[in-house]
Amino acid sequence: MVSIAGLGMRFASGGRAVSVLSDVSLEVPARQFLAVAGPSGSGKSTLLGLIAGLDRPTAGTITVAGADLTRLDEDALARFRLDTIGYIFQSFHLVPTLTAEENVAVPLELAGERDALTRARALLGELGLGERAEHYPVQLSGGEQQRVAVARAVARRPALLLADEPTGNLDSATGERIIELIVELNRSLGSTLVLVTHDAALAGHADRLVTLRDGRIVSDEMNPSPERSRLGGERTR
Repeated sequence: MVSIAGLGMRFASGGRAVSVLSDVSLEVPARQFLAVAGPSGSGKSTLLGLIAGLDRPTAGTITVAGADLTRLDEDALARFRLDTIGYIFQSFHLVPTLTAEENVAVPLELAGERDALTRARALLGELGLGERAEHYPVQLSGGEQQRVAVARAVARRPALLLADEPTGNLDSATGERIIELIVELNRSLGSTLVLVTHDAALAGHADRLVTLRDGRIVSDEMNPSPERSRLGGERTR
């Protein structure tokens, strides 16, 4: 599903080039749940943004579902993200002037799908937010906002689901419910999940753990007994 070779990312800062990622190579097969961990500044979020096609690397290649993202122009990248990738942000990134159901409907409407609002409301109902569909983000708790963000990310049943510290702004109990939700939705979709976290307990749900330090992969280990969500059983491999 994801193939990364010789990936490098450098930024200009204070008149000098700063290397964020160096010679990162990684293969993520379809349906695998991969957690990417590492200390702050290790390059975790930068790697996720590159996999999503939100940024372009300064070296190397990224292939997702057979498409070389480094060769796509901006229009092609935008369409590819819409059709293939769901992205869950730490800070929710909901549109404040749209209701919960309108936020979830955005990717459906962009794809030209009919009955987008009806489908969005149904999805919110499945996630226990049916009665909150017409509320605006400011009227929702942090956990409710993240559930809306999760619903938006999976609305088009993406082949690849990316999550950047999805529980970072939540208390531990709410965060646990959110990760259970993400794991169960990913399992039911049969998609590939790449999740960035600094939380060891959250990483314990994954099939595999890659650790970054100073922009390089320092370990890559399969999890022999990943914790399973209370919402579902064994993952489909």
